Amino acid sequence: MNKLENVKNILKEKDLDALIILSDFNRRYVSNFTGTSGALLITSKESILVTDFRYIEQANEQAKGFEIVKQTKDLIATVGELIESKGLKEIGFEGPHVPYDTYEALNAFDFNLTSVNFDIDKIRQVKTQEEIEIIQHVAKIVDDAYEYILTVVKPGMTEKEVKAYLESKMLHLGADDTSFDTIVASGYRGALPHGVASDKVIEKGDMITLDFGAYYQGYASDITRTFAVGDPDPKMKEIYNIVLKAQEEAVKQAKAGMGCKELDAVARDIITEAGYGDNFGHSLGHGIGLDVHEAPVLSFKSDATLKVNQCVTIEPGIYVEGLGGVRIEDDILITEDGCQRFTNSSKELIIL
Repeated sequence: MNKLENVKNILKEKDLDALIILSDFNRRYVSNFTGTSGALLITSKESILVTDFRYIEQANEQAKGFEIVKQTKDLIATVGELIESKGLKEIGFEGPHVPYDTYEALNAFDFNLTSVNFDIDKIRQVKTQEEIEIIQHVAKIVDDAYEYILTVVKPGMTEKEVKAYLESKMLHLGADDTSFDTIVASGYRGALPHGVASDKVIEKGDMITLDFGAYYQGYASDITRTFAVGDPDPKMKEIYNIVLKAQEEAVKQAKAGMGCKELDAVARDIITEAGYGDNFGHSLGHGIGLDVHEAPVLSFKSDATLKVNQCVTIEPGIYVEGLGGVRIEDDILITEDGCQRFTNSSKELIIL
């Protein structure tokens, strides 16, 4: 069953005449259309993409099997009038992704609105073989970029310089863009889990955490590696080994049918037993796909269960204010009896 057929099943499940898809990621997922403005109208028999004159040619090339309708007014007005012209009454929309003013504009028309919540997002969690191959490729890009940056970093460089070299290399390797704002956190700044690159100068003995990712053909990768420039503080070596143990054990145990909460506990218990439980303040990981952060969330708060062909990250960390931090992250594919790593660059403590 293809993506569109899976989405059409929502119509049957919720007894809807049609479904409006406005969010960028879901619109692209269902139609392959990459334009920045457009709406999908899906019925049991029709698949329509509404967009403006800028994207008509692009839409015809990308959205195979869709009827392309050129908007005549603003997007929502065109979609609303199209629904009324077809006599459709029970209409689903992506409640969590639709701004209130957009909802109000849709609600002014003569049809009934029902939120389908995160139903399309849930379908996106389980990847097709084509999606898996693309994510595998973009993971190879970040692996290669990491191997490159190890040949570049040296004391006296700023974190922003490291970021520039790293992002340039990913583009050179074929990435379409970075998947988020690259984190380069050296020395004491390693205690900042989201310490984006600053003007701080890298010093001998600094541990450096790099958290970066790339986009390729719409799909994201997300990797974190921590290494040292010169011999680091012995306490940081100890922390590194704790995080590495927790990360590798979580990767080892990840498999379909395992609760996200259960997998989070595998790594969290190791870190807690080592005395650093209060220094691991975020979840173990998250799904990746068209969005670099998507469901499922591997958290102690989550009731979700891992499924075959979900792509998720495993990224425990320890952060000690005034000293520094360590995070290690891989992208993995969940399989029936385990997982497959997509990011394969070394996780041993590298000291340059």
